[in-house]
Amino acid sequence: MKIRRGIGAALALTLSILPLAACGSGGDAPQEAHPSSIKIWYYEEPSSGQARGWLKAADIFTRQTGIKVDFEVKSFTQIAQNGSQFLNSDDAPDVMESNRGNGSAGVLSTLQLLTDLKPYVQKYGWDKKVRGQAAAVGKYDKRGVMDGDTWYGVSSYAEMQRVYYNKDLFAKYKIPIPQTFDQFVAALKAFKSHGVTPIAADAQEYGVLWLWWQLAMTKADAQFVDDWQLYKHPVNWRSKPLTFATNTIRDWIDKGYISKNATGMKAEDTTTAFIKGTYPIYQTGTWNQTRFMEQVKAFDWTASIFPGARMVEGCAGNLLVIPQKSRRKDAAARYINVVLSKEVQNYIGNKGGVPVAADTDAITNPKSRDLVNEYTKASDASRMSYYPDYPAPNLTDAMPAAFQELVNGTKSPDQVLDTLHKNYDDGVAQLDLDDD
Repeated sequence: MKIRRGIGAALALTLSILPLAACGSGGDAPQEAHPSSIKIWYYEEPSSGQARGWLKAADIFTRQTGIKVDFEVKSFTQIAQNGSQFLNSDDAPDVMESNRGNGSAGVLSTLQLLTDLKPYVQKYGWDKKVRGQAAAVGKYDKRGVMDGDTWYGVSSYAEMQRVYYNKDLFAKYKIPIPQTFDQFVAALKAFKSHGVTPIAADAQEYGVLWLWWQLAMTKADAQFVDDWQLYKHPVNWRSKPLTFATNTIRDWIDKGYISKNATGMKAEDTTTAFIKGTYPIYQTGTWNQTRFMEQVKAFDWTASIFPGARMVEGCAGNLLVIPQKSRRKDAAARYINVVLSKEVQNYIGNKGGVPVAADTDAITNPKSRDLVNEYTKASDASRMSYYPDYPAPNLTDAMPAAFQELVNGTKSPDQVLDTLHKNYDDGVAQLDLDDD
């Protein structure tokens, strides 16, 4: 794939980016020597382990420095669609949560809207705490491609897709919790024979898309992921991972394993339904683990990586970045360092999050410990596949739209793959990168 350097005009439309001449100062904003406060924008679920960890870090930071932390909750959509405008404004925060990947943090880095964190990485030793695939999503090259040589963000937690099982429903129908892919399919068939729709999945947002990608990851390998995420080689759009996953989604819709009403459902709908005990199976992100630990009262549950997965959908969590326009960069970096401390990392783990630098022995909750160990094992083996929309910013909206048509039956699996192929190529072309 031939990719050219620079930011294309089409990308500006996709991300609502201001004209290049107005973007970024190319230098540091004047710094406040003794700030009284710092401003942080984030969009995590407030009950999640990571969000609670960031709030705890703020208390510690304020006790240590006397500097107040002002949090402002945004939505994911606000940051994804308007992040460049926010960061180019004089009202930019001092720390912002940014999505990972070439189409998000990578683009912002090429626009010189994010601070190069190398001095802070060296000062605080962040590269000793955040390593391997966890570090890859925070580092970008001059083209904005992740796993580069410049730190623009730091993950303080990790996440992945797990399959959550309602153990009571499995017991009621005498169906074993699946350990293999074949057993998983057998469980779907068994539930349907009892009149139960087994899988909770929304198509109005990302549920079906994520299920599709994890199905692909039962057939994929590290080379496939590198080709998809890092443009190492052209993507084979009729490869076994992609055809298997797309055909399987269509097959499961036809067989009633996934509700045809999925196109009218959002993530909150499926999450709430699982908590109520409506569905026996729910693949979702580990950001919901805390919620399940606290809100599921009527049944027992367990969870694991998708049965038969060769690669695991997930990676280190969203990034904490320091906007280039911040006038309190040193204080912002000191706050991030508190977030990466053992005290806060262990706290995140015990609250159901997946810390990147915790002491596993200090995580006392059994469900939390199992989650952290499962992620650590997969990450250490370099099995994380990231998410399918990372290669280009347009994919965050375009891919779910394509799967709505698959669920509706208005496009065949082959037509959906053709649509995704065009979306992918158009999006990467908009990045206008160059390997030269």
